[in-house]
Amino acid sequence: MPDDRRSRLTPDERRAQLIALGVNFLADHPLDELTIDELARQAGVSRALLFHYFDTRQGMHRAVILTARDAMLQATAPRPELPPRERIDDTLLRFAAFVREHRGTFISLVRGIASGDQTVRELVDESREINAAHLHDALSELGIPETRALTVALRAWVAFTEEVLVTLATQESPDDAALVAFLGRTLDAVVDAAQVSTL
Repeated sequence: MPDDRRSRLTPDERRAQLIALGVNFLADHPLDELTIDELARQAGVSRALLFHYFDTRQGMHRAVILTARDAMLQATAPRPELPPRERIDDTLLRFAAFVREHRGTFISLVRGIASGDQTVRELVDESREINAAHLHDALSELGIPETRALTVALRAWVAFTEEVLVTLATQESPDDAALVAFLGRTLDAVVDAAQVSTL
C-alpha cells in the first residue's frame, strides 16, 4: 500500500522525495508559488512534516533551488578533453538543450536572482560565478590574461546568455548552430572590450 511504502522511507529518502517534487513543480510554476501547503498537498503529507525537514518556506526553496541548480551545472559541465573554443561551444549547445527540456526549472533559476530570499539569490549568483570561472579557464588556455575587467565582463555575459537562452532556446524549431554562433560573437566582443579596458 502507498502509506506503507511511504512509512518505510528513511529520513534522507523522504527529504529527497520532497525536494524532487519541488523541482518538478518548477517545471510549470514559478518559485513563489511553491508553498509549504502546496508541497505537502502534492506529497500527501502534513505541513508539520515539511517544517520538520526544511524549518521554513525559505529553507524549502533553498533545498529545491540547490538541487535544480546542481542538476543544471552537472548537465552542462565543460568537457575538458575538448579544445578551449570547442569546449565553450559544446557547453552552450548543452545549455540550450537543457533549457528546452527544463524550461520552467531554468526560468525559476534565472528569476531566482530577483527573489526576496537572500539564500536563493546567493545560489543563483554562485552558479554564475562557476560558469564564469569555466570561461576563464578556457580563455586562459587561449592566452587571454585574466583582468578585473574580464572577470566583471564574463560574469555579466553569463547572465546575458541566460536571458538569451530563455528567449530563443525554447522556440519550437531553434537553430542551435546559429544560437551558439551568435553567443560566440557576443563573447568575443566582450573579451575584446575587456582587453582594452582600463578598469
